[in-house]
Amino acid sequence: MLVDEAVRHEYQESYSAWLKQLEALHKVLLEGDRLDPPRLKGLLNREARAKERYDQARRGLLGLGEEE
Repeated sequence: MLVDEAVRHEYQESYSAWLKQLEALHKVLLEGDRLDPPRLKGLLNREARAKERYDQARRGLLGLGEEE
């Protein structure tokens, strides 16, 4: 399967960014790292935005386009 270079790059970048945020979130939720409430809220927001970007890039990679 051949993929457009820009689509491949966006997918890889968004996946890496999401994993970075997810790992930070897992440190708090699963490993017991502590964050004060404002920092935790920021972390949750960053992870959610990174996941949205990844989902959009994944749809593009699969040729599904935007959701209605």
